[in-house]
Amino acid sequence: MKILWQSFVDENTNAAYLRRLSEYLNKTASDGVQVDVIGLTPPARDFGRLQELRCGISAIKNAIEGERKGYDAFVLGHFQDPLLYELRSSVDIPVIGLGESTLLWASHLGKRIALISLDDAFEVIHLEQVAKYGLSDKLLAITALNMKVEDFAAAFDGDADAYQAIVKSFRAIAEKLVEQGADAVVPAGNLFGLLTANEIDFKVAHAPVIPCTPIALSWAEQAVKLHKNTGLAPSRGPSFKKAGQQSIEDFLNLINGVK
Repeated sequence: MKILWQSFVDENTNAAYLRRLSEYLNKTASDGVQVDVIGLTPPARDFGRLQELRCGISAIKNAIEGERKGYDAFVLGHFQDPLLYELRSSVDIPVIGLGESTLLWASHLGKRIALISLDDAFEVIHLEQVAKYGLSDKLLAITALNMKVEDFAAAFDGDADAYQAIVKSFRAIAEKLVEQGADAVVPAGNLFGLLTANEIDFKVAHAPVIPCTPIALSWAEQAVKLHKNTGLAPSRGPSFKKAGQQSIEDFLNLINGVK
């Protein structure tokens, strides 16, 4: 089984993160599963809707090309899941959204979910995301660490003090959310999710901290198995109607600059 994992960081400036991600995924994956991680250049760097659109478009291109290269699944490894439904409609292989899979799993483990995002700029996007997945009635609150991607670099390079400082900041926010009633805490981003992926029984008081990285990986593996063994696939009715070949080629020509 081959899984293509799309990250939204740059392969040069965020090399430590991507190296850690690749090592973790391939160490954690089931026997016989290979996970290839790719980044984006330029990366996600100016938080907002236009950036999410640009990165989502690049992800669709990479998913189409990945399917043609023989990958069995595509993981959109960016919590906000930009253009996830359009992506799912563009290929026949399973498409897993990091945010979608994590939020749905969180709803299995708790009744009142709190999200801690990277930056306040994502609050409205997360509100829309939660509504899209039918989980608005379970959402307690959305807040943010208000950190930049580069703030994680030292921790990913192995600086223990930097790691503890980030976890301490997260815990301080999460404790307030649990006091307000949260019984599941979701780090809404793979930077913190990967950084703490090796934490065992990670909780804040009684509330589990939902680990997005292993959840998306496990979801992808299971989706491939179900797809191959039972033919289970997304609805090709109005929700995720498969794009026609002409639409796919027109899309690829557009982003490749072909008139």
